Amino acid sequence: MPGGPFIIRNQYLKDLSFENPNAPEVLVSLKAAPSVEVDINLNVNPMPDIDERTFEVEMRLRVEAKAEEKPAFICELTYAGLFSIGQVPEDAVRPLLLIECPRMLFPFARAILGNATRDGGYPPLMLQPIDFAEFYARNMAPIPEPAGNA
Repeated sequence: MPGGPFIIRNQYLKDLSFENPNAPEVLVSLKAAPSVEVDINLNVNPMPDIDERTFEVEMRLRVEAKAEEKPAFICELTYAGLFSIGQVPEDAVRPLLLIECPRMLFPFARAILGNATRDGGYPPLMLQPIDFAEFYARNMAPIPEPAGNA
């Protein structure tokens, strides 16, 4: 594998949902920016059919906005990438998959969310950068083994 600890084989939008349940009323009565709650989840899926060092990293974002306690919009996004891990120590694989790979995906997911909220009639949502190292430390979970490797 050429240089570096990993390569990005592909990245892609897997799922996008935008709900605007109270439009157009909420759009014309909006006096202040809606309050926004963001949830993020990361999933790592081994891809043994490709090779033993390739993984799909999924970033799932759910954004719920409320205006005066009424739902303004709900946006759910799954953005993913296929990453092949180079010759790194085994104890470096998890941090690469759950810190560095999401760091590569985040700007693209952020842009898609911004466009979706703008297209929904709201100002573009500009998510603040996420500290994936801190997120990793809080949410360490095992990466599943490929089927048949028990």
